[in-house]
Amino acid sequence: MPRTRRQAPRPAELLELVRFKKPELNGKKRRLESALTIADLRTIAQRRTPRAAFDYTDGAAEGELSLARARQAFADVEFHPDVLRPAVDVDTSVEVLDGPSALPFGIAPTGFTRLMQTEGESAGAGAAGAAGIPFTLSTLGTTTIEDVRAANPHGRNWFQLYVMRDRSISYGLVERAAAAGFDTLQFTVDTPIAGARLRDKRNGFSIPPQLTASTVLDAAVRPWWWFDFLTTPKLEFASLSTTGGTVAELLDWAMDPTISYDDLDVIRGMWPGKLVVKGVQSVADAAKLMDAGVDGIVLSNHGGRQLDRAPVPFHLLPAVRKELGADACVMVDTGIMNGADVVAAMALGASFTMIGRAYLYGLMAGGREGVDRTIEILRTEVVRTMRLLGVSSIAELEPRHVTQLHRLLPRG
Repeated sequence: MPRTRRQAPRPAELLELVRFKKPELNGKKRRLESALTIADLRTIAQRRTPRAAFDYTDGAAEGELSLARARQAFADVEFHPDVLRPAVDVDTSVEVLDGPSALPFGIAPTGFTRLMQTEGESAGAGAAGAAGIPFTLSTLGTTTIEDVRAANPHGRNWFQLYVMRDRSISYGLVERAAAAGFDTLQFTVDTPIAGARLRDKRNGFSIPPQLTASTVLDAAVRPWWWFDFLTTPKLEFASLSTTGGTVAELLDWAMDPTISYDDLDVIRGMWPGKLVVKGVQSVADAAKLMDAGVDGIVLSNHGGRQLDRAPVPFHLLPAVRKELGADACVMVDTGIMNGADVVAAMALGASFTMIGRAYLYGLMAGGREGVDRTIEILRTEVVRTMRLLGVSSIAELEPRHVTQLHRLLPRG
């Protein structure tokens, strides 16, 4: 066996093999560049955000089974790619509710957002506008309708409406959103009362935050969060005139458990744009609402934050699409943590998808730049998944590309 010839290392050849990376001195940019997945952003967010605020975002109702099942449903997807079918140039754009979106997902409504990070909804709206996707402001948002429009003056802004006990508050919000040029209203029906969000109760989470020995200790290791919170304008809610109490107390004070189809009719008569009902959790209700003349529905269990053990929206999707036909606008949220989740939903018939926690993890990790990073991560995952499946546009995705593997099957 011939002996290996050895020689002294040659510096010129060594330099060809080794390249030194220039260090990134900007701490925020370094953090965000290190995040390759939404789970990475979540880890950064948890490290930088006080526990009560992080848990409000991260947590769900009671045993958090609905959220876990929704995420597991996406994890239990099996893809079926087409081989020898090049997808060099991928078009991720879609038309939804008579308007364009550069990506098949938008930003879902989230409440108390400036408590997560002080840039709040302005960061989300600005990032959405830059990415060419819709942004949805919550009734319980901490930035006004008008300021969201200012942050996203040329993009698509949507408004999520709770019907309040004091109907005049809700009607006033509808009028303001219309005047500000918001093109879609999401009428939310899954929150007659607040769900039992046990993490919030255990943390004593309230609006505004209350200082206790525990919160002071938590603040000591996250001084940047408290500096931002204490040196920026006070929280301003889109609707509530009072901000004292726990989140559950605020919701129960504001929401009306008696809302009905009559309220939907009233709002339909007031709203000049597209009307979508958010929080649909059955095929029968989906059909009834479309028969009632709404422009679309969102299959959602409120991110698992209301009724625990609720139906998984992604599991409902094929049956709802079959019932409503190809032309109905059927959107999906809850549990989306990866661009592959978005692709799977679109393949099984979703018209559009919405991200909530994924956006907030980015916000907590790095403000506006963090939201930009969330969108870029999901965009990259969407494109990569589509190319690996051999599809060049969202319209080419079909149910045959996806199998839902079920862990929870009805008995009998």
